[in-house]
Amino acid sequence: MTSQTIAAAAAGTWQLGDLTVNRVGFGAMRLPQTGEALIPGAVPRDRDQAISVLRRAVELGVNLIDTAAFYFSPLRSANELINRALAPYPDDLVIATKVGPGRDPSGHWLPHATLEQLRGQVEENLRQLGRDHLDVVNLRIVGTDSIAERFGALAELRDAGLIRHLGISNVTPAHLAEARAVAPVVCVQNAYGLGMRPDQDDFVRSCGDQGVAFVPFYAIAATHGQAGASEDDAPEVVAAARAHGVSPAQIRIAWTLHRGRHVLAIPGTGDRGHLADNVAAGGLRLSEDELAVLEAAHRRAS
Repeated sequence: MTSQTIAAAAAGTWQLGDLTVNRVGFGAMRLPQTGEALIPGAVPRDRDQAISVLRRAVELGVNLIDTAAFYFSPLRSANELINRALAPYPDDLVIATKVGPGRDPSGHWLPHATLEQLRGQVEENLRQLGRDHLDVVNLRIVGTDSIAERFGALAELRDAGLIRHLGISNVTPAHLAEARAVAPVVCVQNAYGLGMRPDQDDFVRSCGDQGVAFVPFYAIAATHGQAGASEDDAPEVVAAARAHGVSPAQIRIAWTLHRGRHVLAIPGTGDRGHLADNVAAGGLRLSEDELAVLEAAHRRAS
């Protein structure tokens, strides 16, 4: 498999409301810095390198970019890099962002946003991205408290035309039911991957039954999270990678996409070569036997 010849369309498409996206997208969390993301004092990535990666992603057919105003390092902001690289935006490009958490200018996390602050966060994303509306806004939460009031505040901004579609992140099935009683939900974003959080399997399937996209984050990094992927991987993943002549990361992306047509992948990177590999993984087909072996490895994590 030659990564450079495989475009994002190879994975098929999904409808986020009235927006059609290729199932392999791009996550912008790793763009503003090298090394671990979302920490104070992160080392800023070279600006031209980040812009080059974004433009190459669109060339490869990526039309879903996941970002947030709190994706930044000293000197770099993911949203502003996206604006600089891609504006004026292609007509089919869908930019999904998230609100709820916040970070102060030094990079430290702030308390969860109030209802008033949620509107400010939406407006900040609009400003940084140079848009008059946001395609998808995910309400990211911490904890298990009710989200109805906060989600309702975003629904009001949707009614006002500032937001096109709504999603939720870091949530439970109960949260999804609560949110859907307030306004349509097009996607759920939770941490999930091969060997990570098999307790989410039923929720993943349930989202598909409800016509809601499931968009896992840390699908490659797994339990290493914002620190990025590890050099070591499960022997079953390594064996599958060798059999296909690809990287373990590509096997993890392919496994993610095999979880259902409603599951979207948003791997992030600041490297053009890794980007091409990630997109190419959308064309990788795993056999039933391979999926069974990987499923056993996944369930051992429970």
